[in-house]
Amino acid sequence: MNTTIHLKRTNVLKGTASLLPASKSINNRALIINALAGSRTEIQNMSDANDVQLMLRLVNSTDAIIDVEDAGTTMRFLTAYFAITNQHKTLTGTSRMKERPIGILVNALRSLGAEISYTEKDGYPPLKLSGFSGQKTDILSIRGDVSSQFISALMMVAPILPKGLTLELEGKVGSRPYIEMTASIMKHFGASSEFTGSKVIVPHQKYIPAPFTVESDWSGASYWFAFAALAEQAEIYLPKLYLQSLQGDSVIIKIMDQLGVHASMENGLLKLTKKESKKELHWDFTDCPDLGQTVAVVCAAKGIKGYFTGLESLRIKETDRIAALQNELQKIGGNLVEEDSAHWTLIPSAKLPANASFNTYKDHRMAMAFAPLATLMEVEIEKPEVVKKSYPNFWNDLRTFGVINS
Repeated sequence: MNTTIHLKRTNVLKGTASLLPASKSINNRALIINALAGSRTEIQNMSDANDVQLMLRLVNSTDAIIDVEDAGTTMRFLTAYFAITNQHKTLTGTSRMKERPIGILVNALRSLGAEISYTEKDGYPPLKLSGFSGQKTDILSIRGDVSSQFISALMMVAPILPKGLTLELEGKVGSRPYIEMTASIMKHFGASSEFTGSKVIVPHQKYIPAPFTVESDWSGASYWFAFAALAEQAEIYLPKLYLQSLQGDSVIIKIMDQLGVHASMENGLLKLTKKESKKELHWDFTDCPDLGQTVAVVCAAKGIKGYFTGLESLRIKETDRIAALQNELQKIGGNLVEEDSAHWTLIPSAKLPANASFNTYKDHRMAMAFAPLATLMEVEIEKPEVVKKSYPNFWNDLRTFGVINS
């Protein structure tokens, strides 16, 4: 793909985003649990996202060196999986992956009995896994305000531990829906757990193979909500989305209801149309941080002032998403002001430019969050190939709406 992609101004959008991917969050959890159940289940509606294809290839790999590239979920889940299943591996990734902290998970796994060492910088990948010496404890304390993927990684391997595992979550618990998602998928494969307040209890038990179908990705759907919010006219249909979803990002319906998008089910598809929007948005993104960029861009472009909390984890994603948002929003006259470590104010644009070019910072969500501005101006997206991480056919879906020349 070219180093930039041009999106022409298109303010009327009608059609179906037929290539919307399956949820990589659900998919990667199902792949780990299926492996723990003996890999005897065929998972239906598998995502073609790079993160999922990596997991599919690596979870049963016999290679000594495992390269997860830039896939954070894959790194965290496989670290726990390989460690507790007593596999000797070295896990590595891109230069950015080597900057993403993993010490909290490693310390937890060491406490359980895993032998793990750092081959470069303490607290960060690459990791050398040298086996599992037997379970040393069945109670762990872990911070609740770090990545929920650490907690989910421990939950998924807990049933195969001889004594099971109790996780005591300290402080504020972030991304709670992702923990609940993990528990739900574990239950589908026969493993019960209890998640109440700040404690997760998982008894020792066996996973049972069971047919599993992955639902579409609400994070990916959020960009189509943004297109609907910013377009002059919109009638957009999205397939295989469930209103009773395991995904925390399904809350995009409630957020975008305030930003001018009405969502309803029609013939098995989610239909997005226009409605009136509010002048301000107050939202806590603690349980849905991946929606932060999408919502910030919509607010900036629509002249809606935003008061946000729960964005702290964006600092340690594929890029520092707070800094990236601040840089790119300035190109359209907006800004994301950090009032203190927990509060941000979105300053909307007073006047939009006729065109703008946006850097993606090797971050798929930066590319897709800024793409909906093509409803209001000519847009250039740099390094557009980054979308392969979660929504490989995003640009192809956009072509069907006439936003990109075929």
